[in-house]
Amino acid sequence: MKYVVVSGGVVSGLGKGVTASSIGLILKSCGFRVTAIKIDPYLNIDAGTMSPIEHGEVYVLDDGGEVDLDLGNYERFMDIKLTSENNITTGKVYKHVLEKERKGDYLGKTVQVVPHITDAIQEWIERAARIPVDGQSGPADVCVIELGGTIGDIESMPFINALGQFSYRVGSENFCLIHVSLVPVLNVVGEQKTKPTQHSVRDLRGLGLSPNILACRSTEPLEDNVKAKLSQFCQVPMENVVTLYDCPNIWHIPLLLKEQKAHEAILRVLNLKGVAKEPALEEWSLMAKMSDKLHVPVRIAVVGKYTELLDSYLSIHKALLHASVARRKKLVIDWIPASDLEQEAKKKSPDAYKAVWKLLKGADGILVPGGFGNRGVKGKILAAKYARENRVPYLGICLGMQLAVIEYARTVLGLPDANSTELDPNTKNPCVVFMPEGSKTHMGGTMRLGSRRTYFQAKDSKSSKLYGNRSFVDERHRHRFEVNPAMVPRLESSGLTFPGKDESGQRMEIVELPNHPFYVGAQFHPEYKSRPGKPSPLFLGLIGAACGELDNVLQQSCQETAVSRPQSNGKLERVYLKGAAKKPVSVVYSLCS
Repeated sequence: MKYVVVSGGVVSGLGKGVTASSIGLILKSCGFRVTAIKIDPYLNIDAGTMSPIEHGEVYVLDDGGEVDLDLGNYERFMDIKLTSENNITTGKVYKHVLEKERKGDYLGKTVQVVPHITDAIQEWIERAARIPVDGQSGPADVCVIELGGTIGDIESMPFINALGQFSYRVGSENFCLIHVSLVPVLNVVGEQKTKPTQHSVRDLRGLGLSPNILACRSTEPLEDNVKAKLSQFCQVPMENVVTLYDCPNIWHIPLLLKEQKAHEAILRVLNLKGVAKEPALEEWSLMAKMSDKLHVPVRIAVVGKYTELLDSYLSIHKALLHASVARRKKLVIDWIPASDLEQEAKKKSPDAYKAVWKLLKGADGILVPGGFGNRGVKGKILAAKYARENRVPYLGICLGMQLAVIEYARTVLGLPDANSTELDPNTKNPCVVFMPEGSKTHMGGTMRLGSRRTYFQAKDSKSSKLYGNRSFVDERHRHRFEVNPAMVPRLESSGLTFPGKDESGQRMEIVELPNHPFYVGAQFHPEYKSRPGKPSPLFLGLIGAACGELDNVLQQSCQETAVSRPQSNGKLERVYLKGAAKKPVSVVYSLCS
């Protein structure tokens, strides 16, 4: 196993996650099987209980792991399915070591950071790196490890020490360290300054790690004399100093690395040049360049609770982008704080109230994402009502679906006190209720999490057609509350439909309003499985409806019905379902088709 470690210096937020994802993509394009690990130095067991405003979105994996958003970047760039083991936190490591200590596994020894914590970190890395994540059997060829935080943080010290030991343990030909640093330009001087990077590398060396490659973040490409200076003072070959300068979108980062032959530097360090292919990034390059040239806008209003930090809805943003590019449209997102739509905001800040309503009414489509708690709920319900009554395409995810059901019950069924027991435990008309298997005493990891199956009840629904008229679909979940099954008959008799349910038929997974251009809600989170070139079907439906192309999208989705089934000889036979094109359509919405 080969290991590529990505660390960061000077300041946080330099884009280590995107850099690590891009390295994984370019190594995969060279013909290697790649996996990824994110190390988060915080004491939380996982990201599940952390505020999105403080830390960004909580990303959910197939196995139910609530993890750092960077694992979403890895999955999207490398098209892999990671596990909760691929996210290492200080909390997880200490919990593991302390449980062993309580069982007596250390045989009376004094348990210390070195060697017990550092050994546990190394063992975890080796264990997680062997987990297949690409659908094939056996371990990957290369594991990309991102070390969260910034060099010098006290929280990172055990991990840096462990990685120093690990590099010696696996051997220099199996370990490549890429240090992402900042090369700023001071306005008063007007030149690129190398001193911050020099100090960061010095600190890194003082902790026992020497970088093989420098990835320098800057506004413009590094000048040759600056590269030479960094090479001399940081003791890194000049050809191993690459620039990650500002570009139109992050899809260009792998192309920047390829242009500067960063992959060759990595392959030299890992002694892989003899077995590597030339990176095949033609489709990716075409996608990145085409995205920059799109000019016909599609405007989507995202009405949320955490709009102060856009990373709170990172997967939502990416899923909208994937779908928009697939439909050759330039995505414009209006981020609308849900609270600003409420009547209370009209009194407190009438200008803000007027501005957000103007944005909402000017949108081609409206999306209400998931969330927790009372803040902003009234505004989200108003957004759902506006979309329903004005026939504006609407997609509600998790809480966004639940609030669409509540709004319908209040307005159409004439139940003004209809609510969720999460928001009003004493409501007399509970449209949304706490799940029986949930925990009311513990927060972490107690929701309905991970990949669950949704069965389509009818093939004439928009959601069923978007998924290619399949009988079921597997999507990722993260929720404690669900639509009250006792209310479903009344809702259905008044025109609302539930075309997707779980295996029991009692849990509502998808809601639709048939006589609306596009009014769909999903209890699951379709954004987590959206990929560049393979957009989420429900997001594709929203964008298609928003730009007046839903019929084309539905027709193409029904054509993409070729599936594979194993034969007795172990080979795959192509099968065409009713309505399928006679020629297999591998990726109908390929950005390069």
